[in-house]
Amino acid sequence: MLLLLEGTVKVQQTSEAGHEIVLYRIEAGQTCILTTACLLACDDYSAEGITETSVKAVAIPRDLFDNLMAQSAVFRSFVFEAFSKRFTDLFSMIDEVAFQRLDVRLSDRLIKLSDAEDSIATTHQKLSAELGTAREVISRQLQEFQRRGWIEQSRGNIRLLDKTAIANLASKSL
Repeated sequence: MLLLLEGTVKVQQTSEAGHEIVLYRIEAGQTCILTTACLLACDDYSAEGITETSVKAVAIPRDLFDNLMAQSAVFRSFVFEAFSKRFTDLFSMIDEVAFQRLDVRLSDRLIKLSDAEDSIATTHQKLSAELGTAREVISRQLQEFQRRGWIEQSRGNIRLLDKTAIANLASKSL
């Protein structure tokens, strides 16, 4: 089991066709529930963890993990609380992918990625993985945003021209 002390790790899954979807991110103080699930089930890891920043982590060997699960109520509570929170997050993501309009989800992601800046360094491929859709679908939607005068695109960059309009669309997800 890995416990992240510093940094951020993106956990994603890739389909046989090569489509990627970001399942969640792990930040300092958190652990990967897929890794923990694999430890509990003695199964292989089915996703991929990609560091987004420099990271420091502690590796808890299987024997120690098993002993802590059996003997430490605090550790056991930490593991199950992490499961509970992450499962809730995953069901929320499934709800978004299955039931929310892509234009609303994309506008919400653009606002979150902008971090009060007007420019976002990203690609259509990265956005498609974040939102669980095909790159071509993201490209068409961004072209529509550009046609409306909301954004301007260049290679590896999206500049937000009308954050109010984008935020208004994003608020429809509530």
